[in-house]
Amino acid sequence: MRPGGLDLPVSSVLPALAAALDRSGAAVLSAPPGTGKTTLVPLALAGLLGGPPRRVLVAEPRRLAVRAAARRMAWLLEEPVGASVGFTVRGERRAGPGTRVEVVTTGVLLQRLQRDPELPGVDAVVLDECHERHLDADTALAFLLDVRAALRPELRLLLASATADTDAWAELLGGAPVVAAEGVSHPVATVWAPPPAAVRPAHGTRVDPALLAHVAATVRRALAERDGDVLCFLPGVGEIARVAGQLAAEDVEVLQLHGQAPQAVQDAALGPGTRRRVVLATSVAESSLTVPGVRVVVDSGLTREPRTDHARGLSALVTVRTSLAAARQRAGRAGREAPGTVYRCWAEAEDARAARFPTPEIALADLTPFALQAACWGDPDATGLTLPDPPPAGAMAAAREVLRALAAVDATGRPTDRGRTIARTGLHPRLARALLDGAPAVGPRRAAELVALLSEEPPRALGDDLAEIHRTVRRSPADPYARRWKDETRRLERALTGPDGDTNPTDGPDGDGPTAGPGGGSAAGRQATTVGAGATAESDGDTNPTDGPDRDGAARRTTPRGADPTAGPGGGSRAAERRAAGAAAATAGRRGAADGGRPGREAAASGAAAGLSDAVAAGLVVGLAYPERVARAREGGDGAYLMASGTAAQLPPGSRLPAGGWLAVAVADRPAGAPSARVLRAVAVDEATARRAAAPLLGSREEVHWSVRQREVTARRVEALGAVELAAVPLPAPDPALVRSALLEGLEREGVSALLRWSPAANGLRERLAFLHRAVGEPWPDVADAALLAAAGQWLEPELSRARRRADLERIDTAAALQRLLPWAGGQAGRLDELAPERIAVPSGSRIRVDYASDPERPVLAVKLQELFGWSAAPALAGGRVPLTVHLLSPAGRPAAVTGDLASFWRTGYPAVRADLRGRYPRHPWPEDPTTAEATRRANPRK
Repeated sequence: MRPGGLDLPVSSVLPALAAALDRSGAAVLSAPPGTGKTTLVPLALAGLLGGPPRRVLVAEPRRLAVRAAARRMAWLLEEPVGASVGFTVRGERRAGPGTRVEVVTTGVLLQRLQRDPELPGVDAVVLDECHERHLDADTALAFLLDVRAALRPELRLLLASATADTDAWAELLGGAPVVAAEGVSHPVATVWAPPPAAVRPAHGTRVDPALLAHVAATVRRALAERDGDVLCFLPGVGEIARVAGQLAAEDVEVLQLHGQAPQAVQDAALGPGTRRRVVLATSVAESSLTVPGVRVVVDSGLTREPRTDHARGLSALVTVRTSLAAARQRAGRAGREAPGTVYRCWAEAEDARAARFPTPEIALADLTPFALQAACWGDPDATGLTLPDPPPAGAMAAAREVLRALAAVDATGRPTDRGRTIARTGLHPRLARALLDGAPAVGPRRAAELVALLSEEPPRALGDDLAEIHRTVRRSPADPYARRWKDETRRLERALTGPDGDTNPTDGPDGDGPTAGPGGGSAAGRQATTVGAGATAESDGDTNPTDGPDRDGAARRTTPRGADPTAGPGGGSRAAERRAAGAAAATAGRRGAADGGRPGREAAASGAAAGLSDAVAAGLVVGLAYPERVARAREGGDGAYLMASGTAAQLPPGSRLPAGGWLAVAVADRPAGAPSARVLRAVAVDEATARRAAAPLLGSREEVHWSVRQREVTARRVEALGAVELAAVPLPAPDPALVRSALLEGLEREGVSALLRWSPAANGLRERLAFLHRAVGEPWPDVADAALLAAAGQWLEPELSRARRRADLERIDTAAALQRLLPWAGGQAGRLDELAPERIAVPSGSRIRVDYASDPERPVLAVKLQELFGWSAAPALAGGRVPLTVHLLSPAGRPAAVTGDLASFWRTGYPAVRADLRGRYPRHPWPEDPTTAEATRRANPRK
């Protein structure tokens, strides 16, 4: 042990922690960054600082943290990595028979749990940085709780958190003890440094350049005002690059630290510097990692979170305010080794609107890999898992649809053999499908290369043309990304061509898991199955797919629900995709069996792939992963496309992809507020390749609908690739039921008042029924457009079923049809003329039509005044409920007075009307007492 290696704050609580684990078997450790929880605690648990020897697994959320923790512990022991302390990440394992502490990503831990839930030989598991709430960490915790409950109660479990909010974790562990270690109390002064002028709020992944310029200026200010290195937090790799450019003139070393930065840069950032440094980092540096020499933190106050649009099968990233807990973590980096200062690039008052804690990943992410994990664990709905937060029901439903479309689970949600094979690849299920089914089509090597491009996301600088990227990385052996890509390619190729057909990529020392083979047994009675999609969750925190690679596997941020071929309008059937996927796998199996083993399989695959260009091969593999994202250019160009899912897509400015034709889209998102998806990575293909790549979505259908433009029923037989129409011919004899539905659609769109012919008799009857529905209610029917449409099957049949076009609707006798809505069954229909008469007989003998349309609440009777002499009161309608409004007309038919109380009018209003009108109409009678006069329709005879 190096001198001073035990001089870390956590060493004081090691006895209490050991006692807690001896007593309860599980514990929660709360220790701020820099106290030694990631380094000293695993060494103590393993007995490397004294005590009985044990084997300890330490799970970290990021590959960068895994390597850094292993190197630090090995340095403390004065040993090389791979001796007492080793590590395993996807594609790399440095551990040997004498390894007592092995640091792994949470994804690797999940794979091991799926292979053998008992974790033979492991005495303790440490889940570090559990407060960051990565989905794989939450899942691993749930699985480990099952294992302790059913299989290995002696397995020790320690949750390590850099925050003090540990009560919930302790409760989740069944009331486990909490051990708190106090950090070195180096004070950190806060300097509030808001921008001098207002900046636009972050929108999607866009950050106002004015804010980035202010952050760069704040870094320069910190360099002038304070000593020591500066650690600056920014939301994404693009922002890091822009701020780095603005600091290029400073006399300091500027390092860009993110999850997939070149190893040399990571080593330089995590080691001591030879001159003053500015480290620009994503949230990867909030915890887990120690950046020595830092005395100043500059915090932009921004971070990125994923958002998944399950309805469209697209994901997007949003830039959000950093939570208060994360801001505290960032600030604490300045006080790790000595008193420090944090410059916060926002106003103090803004903290009142910030969230207290980060949003758990389970609430935001695509849950397809998690759903397959849960299915392979034996709990398809994840209802029996002890998770800190339950998965959202909608996201789980979408994930199960994906897995069913891939034939990875059966109708009950249980994993199929194909699902277990998919899980063993360690890829997102969509990418695993592309690898397994793409190998027979394009050859194992090329399939592995192309899937590796989708799994290990290429840097943004390589452009958006996947075929061009493929050619570039094959020619760049020394490039850091190309090296990672080639390592992943080899791993995936082994997954396809491993000995005896074993597709498990984790069996060898370079794999992503243990060297032991699959084990038996199950946790809590669950079936022990194979590895889940661990590769997608080894998060490096920064998940911006447009700013370069910075996660341990790009699948989560770029793979949506899209497996569901029925997601978009006109999509094909899931059954078709399952049949196609199964047929591809069966074909590959038959080839292998016929050729007698692996060499034969490889030969058959190579033969099948012979003659395929790189673009065609890339299109086929991308289409297998995302058939719903195959897209055709819209008319008019301008880089607009329509995906097979029915989602509109757009090439961004500066795209290297050709506008027009077809694309197989590998990566797309939908920025906040954007009307279309944004194509980020794709390959141009021809129609034949598009048809082949998305074959499960190819089909024909009879399309009968109402054309708004033509205002008519249209019937066609359409050949389509999902929502993309390929060809159409008229349908001579469409299904009558479909025609009826189309006519109902037309009635709904245009309105029954517009498409049907309404004669005066029909309008009159409808008005009377509407009056009775308002005045009396049941059983008198509602005859508004919406109600008539809803009751079309009652009053428009059988005419509607016989209709074939709009003209047939216009020939329907609506007056006769409305009669079907009258309440015949209760006998009320016979009272229609009594309750709402069409005409009313007045004293003159005339039968005057009642106007029910002018005032829906009070029907109107318009009649010449002389025809009402002798009538003391007008009748009330609706059984006496509604009095008539009488419009009294002059002899010329012009309005003279309006009354709802005729008796009162005769007493008070008539004298004035008589005085006004008898001079103008002297030949008409104007008696002084109209109540006793004789009503007449005629003028007085001439003398």
